[in-house]
Amino acid sequence: MPDAHPDTGQPIGFPVDSQPAKRPEAVTLMGRYGVVERLDPSRHGASLWEAVRGHDKIWTYMAYGPVADEGAFSVWLASRAQLTDPYYYAIVEPSGRASGLAALMAIRPDMRVIEVGNILLSPSLQRTRLATEAQYLLALYAFETLGYRRYEWKCDALNAASRRAALRFGFSFEGIFRDHMIIKGRSRDTAWFAILETDWPARRAAFERWLAPENFAADGTQKAKLGECR
Repeated sequence: MPDAHPDTGQPIGFPVDSQPAKRPEAVTLMGRYGVVERLDPSRHGASLWEAVRGHDKIWTYMAYGPVADEGAFSVWLASRAQLTDPYYYAIVEPSGRASGLAALMAIRPDMRVIEVGNILLSPSLQRTRLATEAQYLLALYAFETLGYRRYEWKCDALNAASRRAALRFGFSFEGIFRDHMIIKGRSRDTAWFAILETDWPARRAAFERWLAPENFAADGTQKAKLGECR
């Protein structure tokens, strides 16, 4: 039940800690299956290009790309690294090879709201333990280090793979914003999802159960799906 305003009796929201959250920083988030770290084109650019080149389908729902060649990719990547919102991280395999990107964005410290987005996963990274672990590490960082209370995921409503991923990771679907954006000259309806700080303890436990080595058979196949771990 909502609280009642002490003077008017009208329903009002429950009190929350209004201390602003922190902004993302150039941290290294260490996982069991890889690392999420601040994007550095000088270290990540060559391996990222090798991982994504020739795979035009991964750019379809992005606001940019595909890029024509390594030179154009280098220019684009350098422009990403200079931004503070979105704030880009590279997803790095144990070998040191970067094979994907993700950003913390739409950053509103005063409202304690942040979004994970601009996710670019090479085919070699898709459907791997590291791809899931990267999402766990970023959410853990946003909630438990930076102090956000709402963690958003938004995507083109036609991007069925992204919508499935959001639900798999434990985001709740909140609705469609119609004619929300114009991307590459086309109208985009946007699907909105979120995890709240009250949801996070259960989501964290599910991620950790799924990522545990004992959840995988000797051939690497999962024993329990992430949704089953919730």
